Amino acid sequence: MDQDEPQETDLSALDAEFIRVLEDLIDALLANGSLRLTDLPPDALAKLSRRKHARKRLRDSLDLIQDEDNLF
Repeated sequence: MDQDEPQETDLSALDAEFIRVLEDLIDALLANGSLRLTDLPPDALAKLSRRKHARKRLRDSLDLIQDEDNLF
């Protein structure tokens, strides 16, 4: 296989990065009022919701340091 040809893993990594860009774009459009959640098709809304919940759970599980005001 030619080294200049994209590998499947390269495309998967690019897809994951692009999905994050799309999520950020959707968040920005929602924040400025250009898009409403009700504008999205139900399947897209469900997928977006599942992804946001999964990212929140992952972020929460990686929060190893408790936020306490009196630590310092």
